[in-house]
Amino acid sequence: MRVLVAGATGVVGQPLVGALRERGHRVSALVREGSRERAPEADEVVVADALDREALSAAVAAARPEVVVHQLTALRLLRDDPAGAFAQTARLRTEGTAHLVEAARAAGARRLVAQSIAFAAAPAGGPVLDEDAPLYTDAPDPGWAATVRAVAELERLVLGAQDLAGVVLRYGTLYGAGTAYARTGGTAQRVRAGRFPLPEGGAGVTSFLHVDDAVAAAVPAVESHVTGVFHVTDDEPAPAAQWLPHYARTLGGPPPRTVPADLAPRLLGWFTAHQLTTARGAANDRARTVLGWKPSRPTWRDGLGAE
Repeated sequence: MRVLVAGATGVVGQPLVGALRERGHRVSALVREGSRERAPEADEVVVADALDREALSAAVAAARPEVVVHQLTALRLLRDDPAGAFAQTARLRTEGTAHLVEAARAAGARRLVAQSIAFAAAPAGGPVLDEDAPLYTDAPDPGWAATVRAVAELERLVLGAQDLAGVVLRYGTLYGAGTAYARTGGTAQRVRAGRFPLPEGGAGVTSFLHVDDAVAAAVPAVESHVTGVFHVTDDEPAPAAQWLPHYARTLGGPPPRTVPADLAPRLLGWFTAHQLTTARGAANDRARTVLGWKPSRPTWRDGLGAE
């Protein structure tokens, strides 16, 4: 098939181009002008900014894809400009997705596979939730509320696109090369320096996912005929009280110091405090049974912080 990967220089997009080519697909890599030199080896490279409607339409038309894969984020900016990274990513999930849906339909594509996140659920119900749980669009933190509303809009646009079969892959918290949890990543540096404390209880649940498994889930999503929303996570949702000390040991850092839970937002920021205290994990049963995918790394214990 002819496949266009939008966001082809990203931590998932880059290896995905290679994985799809190995499966015999003809792959076009969509990149921004400023990222052209980092484009992966592809059958062709097309250049456009997803926020430029006309340029994107022309680039997608030139690629003539049957399937479009949406891996667009601006999270590359996280280390230098966290607020800017989240704001730009929200625009890519709303305006960029709308432009990509329009361009895909105009180019005759029949299928759209989009990246989302598995940690946007409202903190209600059990410790591990399925895809039907409501999203945290009314989070008390304005930044996170805006992020989740953008995620909800992306999913609405993808699943409601006329003449396009839509698939949403909600990835867990990514670890592995190129992520914040890699040994050289920003989170790892904070943990090694003892600047990532554990709020009392550490009851927030995180569902992790290795980058390789994110890529491996996108391949059947491209090739199958199923539609809908899927949590793509490992098999062991873990409370912070388990994974954070393990991660610190793996990195060779000090044990995380314990702090009162009510101080966590001030010390860590609202989102990280939420992750460590109240967040819910994500069940991957639907991806296993409907998409036919399972993680090659079923537990974060086998690799978190090791690369």
